[in-house]
Amino acid sequence: MTKQHDNKFVLQTVQPGLVGLMDGSVSTLAPLFATAFATQNPHITFLVGTSAAVGAGISMAFAEALSDDGVLTGRGHPVRRGIIIGIMTFLGGILHTLPFLITNIHVALVVAYAVVGIELISIAYIRYHFFQMKFWLSMVQVVVGGALVFAAGILIGGS
Repeated sequence: MTKQHDNKFVLQTVQPGLVGLMDGSVSTLAPLFATAFATQNPHITFLVGTSAAVGAGISMAFAEALSDDGVLTGRGHPVRRGIIIGIMTFLGGILHTLPFLITNIHVALVVAYAVVGIELISIAYIRYHFFQMKFWLSMVQVVVGGALVFAAGILIGGS
């Protein structure tokens, strides 16, 4: 692959995928964990998490597809970017929702915490690998963002 082809792949595929994964992983934390702490009901938590993941995926897909035609920015076809970002947003939101299929809320929470940790490490690694970020700096940035949203969910759900 040429350098230009690599840059095009990163700009048109990796970047929207990463934005989607980050948005899905972080934006769904607050409603998911607020519901878990407020209701102590894994089934209700699963329904809220799934709806948040689906809603975020659809919203991000349309936002990306309608943001520009890709010609001026070189970001590629808007429908393709919208599909990538929508799928990755849904994936980022549903992964830490799936543990709430476990009927014991405490076990589900522990598994969900571990999944969130894996998601954040994955995001930091993608940023390190494709965008030449320092891995530990990327980890700190991603974890701080995730922790703020997670804390909001706990505070809201615990009130």
